[in-house]
Amino acid sequence: MPGARRRLLSASLLGIFLAVGATGQAHAEGKDRWVSDTLSTYVRSGPTDGYRIVGTLKSGQKVELLNTQGDYSQVRGNAGDTVWIASNDLQQVPGQTERLPQLTQQVADLSAQLKTIDDDWKTKVQGMQETLDSRKKLVDELEARAKDLNAQLTDAQSELRSTQAKLGDENNQVLMRYMVYGGSIAGAGLLLGLILPALTRGRKRNDRWF
Repeated sequence: MPGARRRLLSASLLGIFLAVGATGQAHAEGKDRWVSDTLSTYVRSGPTDGYRIVGTLKSGQKVELLNTQGDYSQVRGNAGDTVWIASNDLQQVPGQTERLPQLTQQVADLSAQLKTIDDDWKTKVQGMQETLDSRKKLVDELEARAKDLNAQLTDAQSELRSTQAKLGDENNQVLMRYMVYGGSIAGAGLLLGLILPALTRGRKRNDRWF
């Protein structure tokens, strides 16, 4: 995050300097000039070194270009006086003193914008974190619920197997009872089938005797 903000600030400052450069090019088309930031220079009464020095111009001072002759340029200062200055001592963009307040304000504006972006980003990150936390909590609850259901399913399956085993034993016992009961009936029927004929024959003999 700090790296991204530094890159954004660098890009913004680069845009400011490019904009200032473009402003300087626009001034170049007019007659405004500024004394070089690197010095306070002497000015002369004519366009050569042979003319006498009539004063100085301060670094960054704004002047109006009137004429150029050889290596010198004729300029008019704020007070309205006309002097000659070496052309190399002039620049086509405002001096640092004049640009500094503008750059300072632009840097302050960019810093405020970056702070707003940073605050918005922190708010979004906090919102995403809260969303992730709530989703994690929901996932944990679902996992706990699934674990509980699995335990209940395992218990139910174990109880079902136990019930099936008991039911199988009871079925076997009922089947054995039915077999014993059926065998008893069959044995009783067979025994009755053997006894009845014998009884019948005995009664017939007794009838003959009478």
